[in-house]
Amino acid sequence: MAAPGAALDWSDLPDPSAQVFEDPYRDLSPEQLDDLLYVVRLRGRLQGDRGSEEERQKWQALLTDTEDALAVDGIDVDWLLDQREVVTERRRKAGTHGNPQFDGQTVTLAGFAIPAPSDPDGRPVAYLVPERGMCSHLPPPPPNQMIRVRLNEDWTPSYVHEPVRLTGRLTIDPSVQKMMVVDGLMPMNATFQLETERVETLESEADGLEWKQRAADRIRAAGNRKTGGAKASE
Repeated sequence: MAAPGAALDWSDLPDPSAQVFEDPYRDLSPEQLDDLLYVVRLRGRLQGDRGSEEERQKWQALLTDTEDALAVDGIDVDWLLDQREVVTERRRKAGTHGNPQFDGQTVTLAGFAIPAPSDPDGRPVAYLVPERGMCSHLPPPPPNQMIRVRLNEDWTPSYVHEPVRLTGRLTIDPSVQKMMVVDGLMPMNATFQLETERVETLESEADGLEWKQRAADRIRAAGNRKTGGAKASE
């Protein structure tokens, strides 16, 4: 059991028992994984009523060569493909199961707060993520790396990804909520909920706004590279 108010790291949140599992795909080199995907595509073509007789002979020859190359590396293609659903479920558990050690405990955790719509009872809500930019310019984290936060009435995030340190009661309470973030509608899939008791802001609003401007500058520069400097229409 964690001591009341114990400071946690984000790596403490996933269920340890779900993190260690056999994943034969993890041992493949990028080239072997690419060959395996190629086998799947070729088999799909040959199983359907596609292509001329000449094309199908070519596909079959490519399939045989690719399977033989994998066999030389000791890879059983059929067995590996049969493991897809098993491995998918193991990976799902690794990314969604929360650490039961901290369920119901008072903890302290630092991260970046994303404002969210209030609960029906009027309680302000935010989401806490481990890295700045997640769920907007970056993909969302796994569910067990996202916390739905019910805030006190005296503080709400003043901008997206405001850095904070929160203390409160953490529970395993999976939830999914679709909401507008920076880049559009985003499903916020969180394994945990935190009832806050104390909020500490870690950076001034001005610093956060400067970061937002730097992010905007990077996005604008990327757009210029893609368009050769031409301005997009309004």
